[in-house]
Amino acid sequence: MSEQKITFDTELIKIMALFENLTHSKLKDCFYDREKLVFLVEPGEMGKALGKNKSNIVQLEKLLKRKVKIVEFNTGRVQFITNYLAPLKIVEIKEEGDVVTITGADTKTKGLMIGIKAQNLRNLEKIVSKYFTIQEIKVI
Repeated sequence: MSEQKITFDTELIKIMALFENLTHSKLKDCFYDREKLVFLVEPGEMGKALGKNKSNIVQLEKLLKRKVKIVEFNTGRVQFITNYLAPLKIVEIKEEGDVVTITGADTKTKGLMIGIKAQNLRNLEKIVSKYFTIQEIKVI
């Protein structure tokens, strides 16, 4: 299940080309996370992707007229989840088989991770399952 075939529509391909031309960083994936557009960059490309004082994000958001999130890919499941949830404060992440348990710093952080009707959490599971084998993500 973790190695799904990723397909892009023409709009997404144009957006990915724009991102790579603007940031000069290597892109691994690009997808919509509700109203946000998420760019998944290769390891070590985060600084280049953000630009000086996050200027690339500002420029992309203006050009695309939507919120943009840049995440650095990591081959480790725990580090990938940590990167994806940044800037939220995570106390710890535990793995028990294919179940991942995240301990949030406070009630507000946990609420942001889970979201209304657990939307954010289910969404995170869907995204993580594109690259890793995962059964469930829990927030405590």
